[in-house]
Amino acid sequence: MIEAAILATISARLDAALTGHRPPAHALRVDGHAVGFVDGLRAARLGRFPDLFRRDGDDLVLADGLATAEARSAALDGAARALAAEGALTAWRGERYAVRTSFDAPPLFHLERAAARYFGIHTFAAHANGLVFGPAGASPRMWLARRSPHKAIDPGLLDNLVGGGIAEAESPPQTLRREAWEEAGIASVDVAEPIATLTIQRPVPDGWQHETIFAYDVRLSDAFMPHNQDGEAVEHRLVDFAGAARLMANVEGADVMTIDATLVAFDCLARYGWPAPKPTPRKVP
Repeated sequence: MIEAAILATISARLDAALTGHRPPAHALRVDGHAVGFVDGLRAARLGRFPDLFRRDGDDLVLADGLATAEARSAALDGAARALAAEGALTAWRGERYAVRTSFDAPPLFHLERAAARYFGIHTFAAHANGLVFGPAGASPRMWLARRSPHKAIDPGLLDNLVGGGIAEAESPPQTLRREAWEEAGIASVDVAEPIATLTIQRPVPDGWQHETIFAYDVRLSDAFMPHNQDGEAVEHRLVDFAGAARLMANVEGADVMTIDATLVAFDCLARYGWPAPKPTPRKVP
């Protein structure tokens, strides 16, 4: 049984990280849509790309001459590369996100992943809880991964077994399949169960994180052992739900789990019947 105090600590940690935050004051607008949010310093820097943005009150509006997704993507790529050269971005990924008004809408433009939080765009990710149930009556367990200390975001922290951003032209299942192999050596996730859609909005050191996570459960056998393929995970740990909760609560003060992974894993505990207060924010349509 998970101690009530541990559950309350996890809930408080999530509430502190994820609630009460308003987007930065300056919206980035394309075709009348607010597609990103930046603070005053970043707005001032982006304003120094006169061929790219014009000011409209507090907002930055993409130049009228950039009328196609291709033209916008090329112009914004130039700005992102200039920011990267200044050291304003995290490590360059060579991977782009599609920027849309909603996940199923056509892209307004594509943007290098390293610039996503600087521009405060809405990103999408797929995560999976790797679950082992064993024989009837056995305590359920959860696989966790430790991120490489060389990762650009949250280096060295604990994470869900599988998780990654949804790149341009990918669907959530495609991202899950790719990440499951790269991060854990899982050859097939055909039985993955989509279980929640969770959204995070919060300030982070590199800008504004606005991310929707498509969360899945993947049931694994007792014999399964994760094998990382791409160097992005350096350790795997199989823990029972009570142990996972202690890690989410960070009670030892050393094995910190990312906020994203904590949200996904805590939702999992709640769904499997532990007397957990529901994570915040909750599922969205």
